[in-house]
Amino acid sequence: MLERLGTDAPGAIAVVIAAVGIYVVFLVLVRIFGQRPLARMSTSDVVVVLALGSIAGRVVLGLSVTLTAGAIALATLFVLRWVVERIGRSSWGRRLVTTQPVLLMADGAVQHDLLARSRVSVEELQGVLRSAGIRNTQEVACVVLESTGTVSVVRTGTPLDQTLYAGIIGADRIPSALFRS
Repeated sequence: MLERLGTDAPGAIAVVIAAVGIYVVFLVLVRIFGQRPLARMSTSDVVVVLALGSIAGRVVLGLSVTLTAGAIALATLFVLRWVVERIGRSSWGRRLVTTQPVLLMADGAVQHDLLARSRVSVEELQGVLRSAGIRNTQEVACVVLESTGTVSVVRTGTPLDQTLYAGIIGADRIPSALFRS
């Protein structure tokens, strides 16, 4: 029984290498396929996330499913998260590890090309608008898919502060009349 709790040095190194590898692969895949499924999960997204967790756990732990190997894997993942957070504090690192926010609607008009680029369907956008209490599209100043995968809905009526929209892909499509003078 005690052998199920521990691991040897080569096993510990294998766990660290596998954890680093799967973490990097996961970051690359999120950059390629987008962050939206991680924030607003449909039933199929939940299935994929559960499968990803299972696959990642199996890859990281391999055949050494022991308490020590699990602790090493968790510690490695926490350290990797800390490293990525530090890298993301620089401008080049931020471009490397985070996605840019994307404009989905501007002045009530759906930005279909940016919607497709973000892998968000019109139906999902409509659901977000309803959840935000939007009764018709004329109430919408803009909708932004944030880098976290959440969607921000901004109503018309109060002028927008242009500095809040710098760095958003498609921000140039927001009519200047919606900004403060």
